[in-house]
Amino acid sequence: MSSEKTNQSWGGRFSEPVDAFVARFTASVDFDKRLYRHDILGSQAHARMLTQAGVLSEAERDAIVAGLDEIRGEIEAGTFEWRVDLEDVHMNIEARLTERLGVVGKKLHTGRSRNDQVATDIRLWLRDEIDAILAELDRLQAGLLQLAETEADTIMPGFTHLQTAQPVTFGHHLLAWFEMLSRDHERLVDCRKRVNRMPLGSAALAGTTYPIQRQVTCELLGFEAIGGNSLDGVSDRDFAIEFCAAASLAMMHLSRFSEELVLWTSAQFQFIDLPDRFCTGSSIMPQKKNPDVPELVRGKTGRVFGALTGLLTLMKGQPLAYNKDNQEDKEPLFDAADTLRDSLRAFADMVPAIKPKREIMREAARRGFSTATDLADYLVRKGLPFRDCHEIVGHAVKYGVDSGKDLAEMSLEELRRFSDQIEQDVFAVLTLEGSVNARDHIGGTAPAQVRAAVQRGRALLARR
Repeated sequence: MSSEKTNQSWGGRFSEPVDAFVARFTASVDFDKRLYRHDILGSQAHARMLTQAGVLSEAERDAIVAGLDEIRGEIEAGTFEWRVDLEDVHMNIEARLTERLGVVGKKLHTGRSRNDQVATDIRLWLRDEIDAILAELDRLQAGLLQLAETEADTIMPGFTHLQTAQPVTFGHHLLAWFEMLSRDHERLVDCRKRVNRMPLGSAALAGTTYPIQRQVTCELLGFEAIGGNSLDGVSDRDFAIEFCAAASLAMMHLSRFSEELVLWTSAQFQFIDLPDRFCTGSSIMPQKKNPDVPELVRGKTGRVFGALTGLLTLMKGQPLAYNKDNQEDKEPLFDAADTLRDSLRAFADMVPAIKPKREIMREAARRGFSTATDLADYLVRKGLPFRDCHEIVGHAVKYGVDSGKDLAEMSLEELRRFSDQIEQDVFAVLTLEGSVNARDHIGGTAPAQVRAAVQRGRALLARR
């Protein structure tokens, strides 16, 4: 047998060491070492459970728990030596523990496998990540509510097909993003329930012959439920895929929001101004102020979509139970979580600082015959069928295009060319304020409804 060093966690079966390139190719420690806190937390809970099960003595448990605390300190101080030949975060920590404690350290792995250990670590890590992401979502939504309340009376054009459609308030527009983010929050909360199921105790794939007490470990680690099948426990990555799906939807919403912010800051719109700290300039054009934060968030959305597609592809052909393929689950999952959290943080910082250019928004709402539907509704209330009213207003708009006049700029005599049902009271309908105030129902754009929606939103945040 070769005297060269092999990985002591499994090297007894092998007659020669792993090729140096293969060791680097198959190692995951460069990226999975970020799981160290959760690996230590899971190992300490496992040691405490083994003591209750009579596998470890109390002295051995105390030595293991203290030793792992000291190793965590080494890692956080930057003095811990990460070794590629030990493959991953789990074996690096276990090897250091054994180095410190001798045979006692070797007892820690009793009744578990790296298969259920890594599945547990990822779930513990993702649970914490979801909590951090939810906190950033709350912060962004609170900022949206603050700005929406301030801008409840600010009139801007609403668009369909990026064409002026009807007047809305800026506050109402912002609350559309609040609704999208509320659904994202719900999805992540629901996803967390399935993340928070414990696979530890599944061992390699079939469970263990040791008298483990999984309920004890479950309670120590704060899981809501115990995985019901050991084969599924070590091989399931649905929770990671589901998270990436929820993250993709959230990033899609942020990307749409980003697109509007980019448009609104352009010289063609000039609806808003973003503070300088969220923008950059040009190396050649001194007049430029580029909305880099929303542009970058829009671009980063593709990374999260890619993580979702990658994980679906990773899992689609795997037989039960654990396969080495699953080492490839971590980098896309880590990146998706990092990207979503950072994007939400950037938006939560930026949104309350948005400065609307109210007069420009209002002037834009005056263009494009945005009150045409209000005129049609006015004629309906006079007793005419809606389809006839639609045609009448269409003729009035054509006249306005030809004459260069908005509906509100036409005289009563001009408007009566199209219907003798039009009276002086029509001008109250054709004003921008009259248009938005007329939509005075739940979900409508009326300023009173915007303020009511803000209060409902704040109550929602308070209940979380």
